[in-house]
Amino acid sequence: MSDAGTAGTLLPVEPAPPAVRLPRRRGVELALIVVAVLLSVYGYCAVGLARTGSVPPGAAGYGAGLGALALVAHLAVRRRAPYADPLPLPIGVLLNGLGLVLIYRLDLDTPGDRAAPAQLVWSTLGVGLFIVVVLVLRDHRVLQRYAYVCVAAALALLILPILFPAVNGARIWIRIAGFSIQPGEFAKVLLAVFFAAYLAANRAALAHAGRQVWRFRRLQLPTGRVLGPVLAIWLVSVGVLVLERDLGTSLLFFGLFVVMLYAATGRIGWIAVGLTLAALGAVAVGRLEPHVAARIQDWLHPFASIEAGQGPNQLAQSLFAFAAGGLLGAGLGLGHSPLIGFAVKSDFVLATAGEELGLVGLTAVFLLYALLVERGFRAGLALRDPFGRLLAVGLASLIALQVFVIAGGVTGLIPLTGMAMPFLAQGGSSVVTNWAIVALLIRVSDSARRPYDDDGPAGPYDDRPDQRPGQRPDDRPSDRPGEQAAR
Repeated sequence: MSDAGTAGTLLPVEPAPPAVRLPRRRGVELALIVVAVLLSVYGYCAVGLARTGSVPPGAAGYGAGLGALALVAHLAVRRRAPYADPLPLPIGVLLNGLGLVLIYRLDLDTPGDRAAPAQLVWSTLGVGLFIVVVLVLRDHRVLQRYAYVCVAAALALLILPILFPAVNGARIWIRIAGFSIQPGEFAKVLLAVFFAAYLAANRAALAHAGRQVWRFRRLQLPTGRVLGPVLAIWLVSVGVLVLERDLGTSLLFFGLFVVMLYAATGRIGWIAVGLTLAALGAVAVGRLEPHVAARIQDWLHPFASIEAGQGPNQLAQSLFAFAAGGLLGAGLGLGHSPLIGFAVKSDFVLATAGEELGLVGLTAVFLLYALLVERGFRAGLALRDPFGRLLAVGLASLIALQVFVIAGGVTGLIPLTGMAMPFLAQGGSSVVTNWAIVALLIRVSDSARRPYDDDGPAGPYDDRPDQRPGQRPDDRPSDRPGEQAAR
């Protein structure tokens, strides 16, 4: 036994180092939730004082309702995901609370339109879905088994609005019994699950297989079998743009796939290919589709309607609102954003935030989104299973891309789209879907932070039980005695 060079003998196995047990930090999460609820109630009272000179009569009920929802969600996380990141849930509560405050503020200037109570109901449904996902989904890797079910359901949801009349020039809503639902909001989460599963299974072929382009050694195209689904996704995104006249959804879906493709392969050339295909599709549809062409013309010439004596259009009014807000803003309830028109509570709710909170407040809102996205990326980097890593990156990228598309549209950076700002804008489908995304990020972060010796369903490594955190796949103990002897 002392001769290490003798074949078939085993070296003494050193005891495994003690597991690094991360603090659960559920107390930190609860404290941040309390702060988020108090800030939301303060904003609600500030709007009432600014508009009517008194505290709104429903302030206590609003605070109690939002606090009860947040507390139940916290208890679900404490019960089923004790090692989860403590930040995503408080960020979601604060953004959702701020959105309710902004919608309530806009309701005061639009008599007969009470969107805030309906938005609170949708928020309750969203938190309910959050609780169900956290309690029922014990392991995120279960979703990988239903990848093709997810993509089939996503395609069905995308096709469904085509059967209904267009609303404001776009076919992205369905109206049933007085309720308006946007199926594309649910489809984006299902597509993120499918993309993560497909890329996790084919990442080696996408990164290394294929032929090099003539005279360009660094440009290597994958095989047709692997490249086919990529082109199919591009065609689907362009088809959505053509049939539904929705530029934002098309950019979101294709941008999500390109980001996840880069995360799976590490090849920056995919970003160049994705941007090229997206630009070609946008230019072609912009020339052929009148609704999209009108959006592009308004973006290129936002003040043309003023010069023609027709008054400012929506984009021009949005730019005026941001300018009026200045550095510190006019104050909650003291702006003039309702002049923007019918989409002030959905597409242009960010203009209200910019006018009344100013550049400082708007920066704080963007930092909250950035922090939520960063925690998603961090959870993905800590995981060892490829599906979980790509799923976390995809979900975080969904939020980042949506914020970019909406913020870019209302500030004149890119053409306007019909998407809703996550948590802030009016829209039941949007708020429910965003709570589902936060729930999945909670589940993934719990798996990423869970110690490997814990009895939980998943850990920060892949499904091989002999691989410990920080250990490369090639360094794990082998099942073959000859290799163990060599080690």
